[in-house]
Amino acid sequence: MMNRRSTLLLLSASLAAPRTALAAEPKEIMWEDLIPPGVPYSEIIGEGDMDVINDTWAPIYDANGIKLNEELDGAFIKMPGFIIPLEITSEGVTEFMLVPYIGACIHVPPPPANQLVMVNSKQPWPSDQLWDAVWVIGTMRTQLQSTSLGQTGYSLSAEELEIYVW
Repeated sequence: MMNRRSTLLLLSASLAAPRTALAAEPKEIMWEDLIPPGVPYSEIIGEGDMDVINDTWAPIYDANGIKLNEELDGAFIKMPGFIIPLEITSEGVTEFMLVPYIGACIHVPPPPANQLVMVNSKQPWPSDQLWDAVWVIGTMRTQLQSTSLGQTGYSLSAEELEIYVW
């Protein structure tokens, strides 16, 4: 049986424990996890049109391109990707699109909605590191949104950003 002094010591020790020890670990996901179970990656991109004059291909996405993995709605996750900045302050990028490969949405046609994530970050990402791959940690929501760069299927409230180490 614990006496009052032992109970107070145990309680104060638990309060002094680092917050990270009490925090939930994020679920590490990859881009294929954004596609709902049972939908093959090969089925999210439809035929497409070739623009011979500009030498570009414009994909046509079918209904599978906007199907989202609802199991990720509200999940605390960690995922890698590349930054397409949407809002830059003097401190860095605070709003961006997270994309699966460098140059997506800028130099090539955008990926389908279930392969694009809109991110709002509490911590600005330095604008001199825009070409680096990053890990984004935060809470994900399934939410179709239209932007000038493409339709996104997910939004992520980022709590932490870090360099992706290969």
